[in-house]
Amino acid sequence: MPIQGPSDTTTIIAIAGASASGKSLLASSIYQQLAPKLGSQQLAVIAEDAYYRDQSHLPMEQRVLTDYDQPSAFEHDLLVEHLAVLKSGGSVEVPQYDFRRHTRRSKALSIVSPRVVMVEGILLLSVPALRDCFDVRIFVDTPLDLCLLRRIRRDTEERGRSLHSVIEQYERTVRPAYHQHIAPARQHADLVVTEGGQNTVAIDLITTKIRQLIEC
Repeated sequence: MPIQGPSDTTTIIAIAGASASGKSLLASSIYQQLAPKLGSQQLAVIAEDAYYRDQSHLPMEQRVLTDYDQPSAFEHDLLVEHLAVLKSGGSVEVPQYDFRRHTRRSKALSIVSPRVVMVEGILLLSVPALRDCFDVRIFVDTPLDLCLLRRIRRDTEERGRSLHSVIEQYERTVRPAYHQHIAPARQHADLVVTEGGQNTVAIDLITTKIRQLIEC
């Protein structure tokens, strides 16, 4: 994994919260605010979901039974390693995940020494080793009923799931994991954001803070 020289201005931001809470929209909104100043090549967004473990060795009937809301479902050690490389000014190959096949894709995504890295995911503030990687820690606080409605829409329209399977998974693993891992991690956030990417005041505050960190 190549190192392209030290960088004192690489800022790494965590955007955590429940599944379908608006993390991706918040990251996208911050990206759009920062891109005119930094240039799109200087910004990167990484999804924690990309680090779901490869399951190509398992039959499909076993893959669908995986509890995707527990830390054991992720290769967090690899994510920590990648963030350290990016922090030092290097480049990484981020794995990509296929939600229809429940395993990793064959091709990775290259990220080359950006100045700002935003990582969004459900467990970023729940795992101490990950939590220590971030310069700014954000928690998106969205009511669970709204998260469920968004998840139903997303998973049925974009990931080929049935309504029954979405609700069954939500009751079996998603909601219990929220109370076990995600909600308690709220205390570790530097900033709690309601309404996710629709909170324009929070977006302005976050982008101002990021600019200050970069210019220090």
